[in-house]
Amino acid sequence: MKEDSQISNAKQDDMEHIRVAVRQLCAKYGEDYWLNMDRSSGYPSDFVAELTTSGFLGVLIPEEYGGSGLGVVEASVVMEEICRSGAHAGVCHAQMYVMGSVLRHGSEAQKRHYLPKIAKGELRLQSFGVTEPTTGSDTTSLKTTARKVGDKYVINGQKVWISRIEHSDLMVLLARTTDLDKVAKKTEGLSTFLIDVKAAEGNGLDIRPIESMINHHSCELFFDDLEIPAENLLGEEGKGFKVILDGMNAERVLIAAECVGDGRYFIDKASAYATERVVFNRPIGANQGVQFPIARAYTQVEAAALMVEKAAQMFDLGLPCGAEANMAKMLASEASWAAGDVCMQTHGGFAFAKEYHIERKFRETRLYQIAPISTNLILSYVAEHVLDMPRSY
Repeated sequence: MKEDSQISNAKQDDMEHIRVAVRQLCAKYGEDYWLNMDRSSGYPSDFVAELTTSGFLGVLIPEEYGGSGLGVVEASVVMEEICRSGAHAGVCHAQMYVMGSVLRHGSEAQKRHYLPKIAKGELRLQSFGVTEPTTGSDTTSLKTTARKVGDKYVINGQKVWISRIEHSDLMVLLARTTDLDKVAKKTEGLSTFLIDVKAAEGNGLDIRPIESMINHHSCELFFDDLEIPAENLLGEEGKGFKVILDGMNAERVLIAAECVGDGRYFIDKASAYATERVVFNRPIGANQGVQFPIARAYTQVEAAALMVEKAAQMFDLGLPCGAEANMAKMLASEASWAAGDVCMQTHGGFAFAKEYHIERKFRETRLYQIAPISTNLILSYVAEHVLDMPRSY
């Protein structure tokens, strides 16, 4: 028991070192930096580059491929601290969980070719091409096809809400290689591919940015007879749905950690402002009507953080954690949104002034009740897979 305690304390020390290092890096890029990015729809290339060269985006890449060889627990800390600093982790988070598709399902040649370059920052793998305009969350019904012709695949179809592709060298794409009416199960006949974005654009790939309420760099993609080498197949042909699923638990845990960071950001802001802001000759935080909602939001965020930690630990231990990852994402996204609402209310009219930065973060954190999976689908998952209730869709 004493040895276990010593190991646990050592791990906590390592985590704290990561937190401090990420905070120090983010401090170089103040909130005005992110405000300007939001205003200009800019991409923070310098921030992402420094995050990469500092090793934080390579946390999950094994040491033999040039990464840190750490786990989702440590990766969650990185994402949380980025968001708590006032930054937007959505500009780079995909590199962590999309990389896992290559690590777990790529050939040894693919791993040796791509992972060291991703770890060094020579290549960016920031995009996941799954969602389509007509199918949404009904992934197995997607209509993008990849037909094998000789030593190539020819891709046709459309994707939507594909983020950061304009700032990525590689994308993982999910497409049908066998028609839905020709497979025994609808999860069969889907395949994943590594797409060289720069080579593809203008040669069968058309990228069109989408204007949206947050600076998430999302685009609509059109594939018109895009040819890619057969060697770009990731994993087995027809088994791509498993490739995608394997990355989803990590994705949900990491985004849940971002929501915890957002929630703590809002609570930091609200409690500080409530203490400093004086109206009627007293700090507004002395009023229970102001302090109670902040205290409640803090409690909700801390509870969500425990579920995120549990899900991350289970993932790193190789335990089934679909329910925990989903619940962590739901609880954290709802807690961060509630904390944001409290922060807005605490600041009153000033919350709407961009110089206070709150409205930007408020918009950013709202996304996570919708993407990468909606709250309703999480509830359906829990009802069916945890509570053994009938499938609802």
